[in-house]
Amino acid sequence: MNNSRPAWMGCLVILFFVLCVVSGLGLTAFYLVPNAVEQQFGAPSGRLGLLQLVNLEWQLLSAQTDLQTPLDAQGTEKQFTITMGESAVAVAQRLQEAGLVRSADNFRAYIVYKGYDTAIQAGEYVLSPRQSAVEIAQALQDATPQAVEFNVLAGWRVEEIARSLPTSGLSISPEGFMQLVANPPRSALPAGGLPIGWDVQDGLEGLLLPGSYRLARSLRADELAREMVTQFEKQVTKEMIDGYASRGLSLREAVILASIVQREAVISDEQSLIASVFYNRIAAGMKLESDPTVQYAIGFNSLQKTWWTNPLSLEDLRVDSPYNTYQAAGLPPGPICNPSLSALRAVAYPAQTPYFYFRAACDGSGKHNFSKTFEEHLQKGCP
Repeated sequence: MNNSRPAWMGCLVILFFVLCVVSGLGLTAFYLVPNAVEQQFGAPSGRLGLLQLVNLEWQLLSAQTDLQTPLDAQGTEKQFTITMGESAVAVAQRLQEAGLVRSADNFRAYIVYKGYDTAIQAGEYVLSPRQSAVEIAQALQDATPQAVEFNVLAGWRVEEIARSLPTSGLSISPEGFMQLVANPPRSALPAGGLPIGWDVQDGLEGLLLPGSYRLARSLRADELAREMVTQFEKQVTKEMIDGYASRGLSLREAVILASIVQREAVISDEQSLIASVFYNRIAAGMKLESDPTVQYAIGFNSLQKTWWTNPLSLEDLRVDSPYNTYQAAGLPPGPICNPSLSALRAVAYPAQTPYFYFRAACDGSGKHNFSKTFEEHLQKGCP
């Protein structure tokens, strides 16, 4: 009698075993993959279909390192603008092109999985390759501007810059900024240090170049100072420094004179003329006799609520201070404000004039009348 089983029964056993293994793997994947993805990326969006969810989970599982590791740990911040109605696909592609994420496809998979793709808001963002793709995706959900426009007016002294900080959107205290400008740490200086001839003990007054700065809200006081001094170094060219030297001025002396020119000139077109007057007075051994230096020496006027007292009294002109150029000869010991690039250029390239005096015109235009002699100067006084 033949006790052997038919061959087809052996095949059934093998098939059954394979089905069990496959089913086991399927059940394992069904439970383990979603759990692993949720542990790393959180719960998925409730609007995803089953097949779409499974596909995204497998993609995220394989892209875990890509999405959670910054592209460049030493990278610098970048401005990134999202326009109204821009698609998630386009945003993801531009992020990759900007060097902010490794893979546009993986980034899009993550934001679709989380439901972020429909919540990306138009606006201006400050993003960094030091952020992971996950952090960038989360940042794009908040339209609160991450960058602010910080405007420093020409002729502001450091106290006026500091006073504007509380309403600027920057988290920098006025007191802390003033202390840092007076005694700058190494972190507040450009990579190459201060300009030649400028000692750290001199502080940074005069080097805080006026202008419009687009800055991250999280910027620290030392970073703000460094940015402004760096812009000064970029804008003040070697030719300008050579121009100062040809007139016997160091860079610091030139900045001091430019700060006086800045405060004297209401109209920028007159800056080179006013610079010529001061050069002529210096060459003749005369005192500068500049009102703004007295205003600087007096300091804050609590009645007028300004740092620039106007008008000055005869008593004011007698204030005992090395900054009072009616009393002290030569340049004051430091800048009285932060001059604009145009004032710095005017000192490098002054007009050639015979003038020794100037005074405000009587028409309220902000212009000045210039004179060769003191008698002529007196005659141009307002009635």
